[in-house]
Amino acid sequence: MRNVATGSMDTSFSSPFPLDNGLPPAALLRRAHGFKLDLCHALERIADNLPDNIDRMECLRIANMLAPAIRRIHACEEKHIFTAYAAVLAASADADMETLRRLKAEHVEDQCFADEVTETLLGIGHGQAIDNAEAVGFMLRGFFETMRRHIAFERAHILPILDR
Repeated sequence: MRNVATGSMDTSFSSPFPLDNGLPPAALLRRAHGFKLDLCHALERIADNLPDNIDRMECLRIANMLAPAIRRIHACEEKHIFTAYAAVLAASADADMETLRRLKAEHVEDQCFADEVTETLLGIGHGQAIDNAEAVGFMLRGFFETMRRHIAFERAHILPILDR
């Protein structure tokens, strides 16, 4: 997460925040976005350091949290945020449930991709040679750019509804 006082990145984030803590859905989504963006920044640093400046411990740290964190955040989003979004839409003339179907499908894709990234990072973290740094970098960038697009979509389409 970002250090509020300095604006700098705190690279010591470790696991998702408590998800069921009574926050309003919009605040919960913003918090989830912050955590996912921190993961994206960490993955981008790894990709930028390929192939010669790899921090193998950082690869292991991110690998150990990535897939479980994404699953936990997505479960929270689907339980709390999507439910609140659907309730607001049901009470208005804007009822477009296709957005929720799209986001749920993206969650499944993101979770599968997170599993692949985790496997690769575990290998690197355990000393496996990086045979094709370009392919690994492409995979990491594909994952974090997809996550960033997903977050941007939620910010543009979900948050304004939740903030009503």
